[in-house]
Amino acid sequence: MRPTIGVILVNFNNEHYTLPCLESLTQVNYPNLDTIVVDNGSKPESVQAIRDAYPDVTLIDLGENRGFTGGNNAGIRRALDNGDDYIILLNNDTTVAPDMFDILIDVMEKDPSIGVTGPTIYYHDHPDMIWSIAGAIDWKHGRSSMIGLNETDNGQFGHSPREADFITGCALMVRREVWEKVGLLDDDFFIYYEETEWCVRAGRAGYKICYVPQAKMWHKISIEARAASPWAYYYMTRNRFLFLNKTRASIQSWLNVWFEYVRTYLSWTLKPKWQDRRALRPVMVRAIGDYYTGKLGETFKR
Repeated sequence: MRPTIGVILVNFNNEHYTLPCLESLTQVNYPNLDTIVVDNGSKPESVQAIRDAYPDVTLIDLGENRGFTGGNNAGIRRALDNGDDYIILLNNDTTVAPDMFDILIDVMEKDPSIGVTGPTIYYHDHPDMIWSIAGAIDWKHGRSSMIGLNETDNGQFGHSPREADFITGCALMVRREVWEKVGLLDDDFFIYYEETEWCVRAGRAGYKICYVPQAKMWHKISIEARAASPWAYYYMTRNRFLFLNKTRASIQSWLNVWFEYVRTYLSWTLKPKWQDRRALRPVMVRAIGDYYTGKLGETFKR
């Protein structure tokens, strides 16, 4: 019998994403899925739409918004209680290829030292353009980045698993024992950088983190969406400092990050070409201030 995979989706008033994602899961080849939807305090009609369409799917209604971290942690706990062998965090605005789970599990079953894997993730509206294949951490500059971002897939990443610094939480496949040894996501982050920090913990615990190019899925995200959002910018900024703290980054890393933000603030203030970014200046100041005053978790509403 194939290992059981606990598939965790978090819904927050966007059943229009969750329902197609669940539909794509019904089309997969893998025979042993334990699908769990965690609702982060959505309107009743959003929750009911999921219950009506997929009555056999486990639905955990938290009654409040606990963010990416809290929602997924509730799902992970349930999957662990269910005895699932592997657990994957899956963004609800995605569509998976029918063979994605088979490919990821085959890789992990062949090499017990691999604790974490992830697929190639493409833009849904640009099916051959990569959103992420994995993540890299530039410790010198305290910066993380997506490998393959906005590249057309011409096979440049090969066909074999390769190690990386982290796998995006959009599709994070993890062996059960890693969750048990390393712990769950850190709720201080709420959203963004949480999977990066968690993967650093997993790597330091001795597990390989690998991306698997032949496993594929598609993400309903626009190329410009996150960069234009004050909400996303706030959490990306505050949590970048939190990430440096949690991972015990070097003084050099801290200094380079501070230099980057001071330079960015001045550029947005003085250079006309950045005038459309000036509205983000108070967001930057608030985000950094909130980190240093210990305001963590959900501190910025949409």
